[in-house]
Amino acid sequence: MAEVSKIAGEGFREITLIGQNVNSYESDVDFPGLLRKLDGVGGIERIRFVTSHPKDLSTALINAIKELPKICEHIHLPLQSGSTAILKMMSRRYSFEDYIEKVAALRAKIPDISITSDIIAGFPGETDEDHRLTLKALREIEFDGTFAFKFSPRPGTKAAKMQGNLTEEMKSERLYEILVLQDTITEKKNNALVGTIQEVLIEGPSENGNGNLTGRTRTNKIVDIWAEDIIKGALVDVEIIKGRRHSLEGKLVG
Repeated sequence: MAEVSKIAGEGFREITLIGQNVNSYESDVDFPGLLRKLDGVGGIERIRFVTSHPKDLSTALINAIKELPKICEHIHLPLQSGSTAILKMMSRRYSFEDYIEKVAALRAKIPDISITSDIIAGFPGETDEDHRLTLKALREIEFDGTFAFKFSPRPGTKAAKMQGNLTEEMKSERLYEILVLQDTITEKKNNALVGTIQEVLIEGPSENGNGNLTGRTRTNKIVDIWAEDIIKGALVDVEIIKGRRHSLEGKLVG
């Protein structure tokens, strides 16, 4: 609270709470309670948090995202695999069925929420069927985006000692299938936003070098904006005119 109040006084308008399992936080209040406290800090316009663990995604947290005006409608919720058997081997402490119920609860309360995730391809012992279940999960859930990686053993971890390691070629093939499928889903979801009006927080000049500005929507989508001379940190309304694979293009409203 002290840190957020301080940076709010320095002019910062958006904060991100960071933790390995940020929603597992507990002190004098739990994580939803912390969000409710921070929502009352003057000067801050947006609050984000990353990364959430599915096992601790509570009804109270979903309600906080829905009810608190400064909490952005985006959650990063790592799935890792669509196979409950693999999730158990990963010691993830939830099944795919548990996960899909949490996603349904999020979307029931916050229909426009953006959900992103992490996926690991080729965990030791992953069968063709396990991989098929992951692809099926991507089609069913339709994440706004994912970070997908090949499994790589880390010294000292339980997974590094597991039997059934896949070849690099097989892990690469599975990762490629995941990436291609997710790109298709992300592009479709971005195209669906064409014609909508989005609140965008200006972050600065576009990296495209085209003289435009760039910013993010409340749902954490990058927008390339036809505009100049708007100060960093300004909140503007933007009409989305084009959906790209990993970003949006828009023009100022009014």
